Amino acid sequence: MEIAATNYGAAILAIMAPDRQGRYANVILGHDNIEDVIHSPEPFLSTTIGRYGNRIAKGRFVLDGKTYALAVNNGPNSLHGGPKGFHTAVWEAEQTAENAVAFRHTSPDGDEGFPGCLSVLMTYTLGDDNALAIHYEATTDKKTLVNLTNHGFFNLAGIGTPTPSVENHVVTIHANFYIPTDDVSIPTGEIAKVEGTPMDFRTPHAIGERINDAFQQLKFGAGYDHCYVLDKREPGELSLAARCVDPGSGRSMEVYTTEPGVQLYTGNWLNGFSGTHGATYPARSAVCFEAQRFPDSPNHPYFPSAVLEPGGKYTQTTVYKFGTEPQD
Repeated sequence: MEIAATNYGAAILAIMAPDRQGRYANVILGHDNIEDVIHSPEPFLSTTIGRYGNRIAKGRFVLDGKTYALAVNNGPNSLHGGPKGFHTAVWEAEQTAENAVAFRHTSPDGDEGFPGCLSVLMTYTLGDDNALAIHYEATTDKKTLVNLTNHGFFNLAGIGTPTPSVENHVVTIHANFYIPTDDVSIPTGEIAKVEGTPMDFRTPHAIGERINDAFQQLKFGAGYDHCYVLDKREPGELSLAARCVDPGSGRSMEVYTTEPGVQLYTGNWLNGFSGTHGATYPARSAVCFEAQRFPDSPNHPYFPSAVLEPGGKYTQTTVYKFGTEPQD
């Protein structure tokens, strides 16, 4: 395997992975020049997200009695840290080994409305087992929120012109519950059972099998765009969250994370723009598994906390492990 990354947004540009015949293809959506990365119609395309992955309602939250107003960039809400979040930062990069690169970024106090000077170290390491491990660490000088994630847009069939739909990709998610949202993708506060709904991926299902069902949650998101509450024996354990297989190529991807949630997003708003080597990215030509705390958690006290205190350390590990399955 081979991985290419840039220090702009600490974005992943290419993941070259073999299929069951040993043929390589790029299985992540990206761009092949810096101008297109900077001006992408999908600004979060396979980038590192911060300070807060996913949405915060109305761009507002309260810490220690003080209300903070964030940059709003998704209807009435703040999304993925705001329009100038970590996905637009020029990170310091250092290749620390043949198979590893470390990215550092310091986000100043007040950046996009967030309190505290936040120092972040994020490392990509590609193991001999074809596993891309992403490790995050962060510290702050003032109480703040931290919820980092990787927004990889994956297509295990490989990108193309056009990039094929992921509706035939077969997905398993180890979650008995998910977080329903309203019509602007903000959690209602409920933690709902997946049982008996099209949200149930406890057993393998093709993405396209139920994506167009007359189910209100799918209508709101124009497909899947929901956070799953992962089954964990103990908080913070690195455990298998999800698995995805492309039956045609045989490529598989397992997602392991220490985070309590993973956002399943099926590229519903991709609009056919051009990317790497002229590949085009139409709607539903990618699937994302964004490991994270729950959306809008500062406004839902019973959700796992995303608060980081001075003297504390935020840590997260997420692994995308690639493999192949034999022909049926």
